[in-house]
Amino acid sequence: MIEVIIDSIRVSLMSQHRVVVLKDVNSERFLPIWIGPCEAEAITVKLQEMPTPRPLTHDLLKSVIRELGGRVVHILISDLRQDVYYARIVVDVAGEQIEIDSRPSDAIALAVRVSAPIFVSETVMDRAATEPDEDVEQEAASAAAPGSEVDETKLSAFADFLDTLDFDDLEDSDD
Repeated sequence: MIEVIIDSIRVSLMSQHRVVVLKDVNSERFLPIWIGPCEAEAITVKLQEMPTPRPLTHDLLKSVIRELGGRVVHILISDLRQDVYYARIVVDVAGEQIEIDSRPSDAIALAVRVSAPIFVSETVMDRAATEPDEDVEQEAASAAAPGSEVDETKLSAFADFLDTLDFDDLEDSDD
């Protein structure tokens, strides 16, 4: 099992879907998992400590587990089959560990509420995780450095576009 943290939740520009990006705590591997907008909201509400007037579904699940004498030990993104991720919520009840099948998004939303660690199986990470390209990392680091020079050749497409604009037409407009 590989421990991960939530790196970010991103919005697809093409649809209403969200992606939760999990990061391996011991390396630069990232695991993106598509989730729905409601689940993304449930995770974000807790991460940003936004108050809610009434408990959300994952708050209810947390309360039910606690009232029944259980404690969430961890969650595990356990499998990936036909582009669908599977998760297990591991709950300790009176010294016995029970595994509950779950969607990863619901398991993550519960984990952030109970401060439980999130794990991913090694096979899932090996199959689906990504690592940033070294060139991209170095370029981003150098671009962010104070006093760094801008490579104007990379802006040539933008400069070409600006050259095609006729600013005289804009001045004549009364709109």
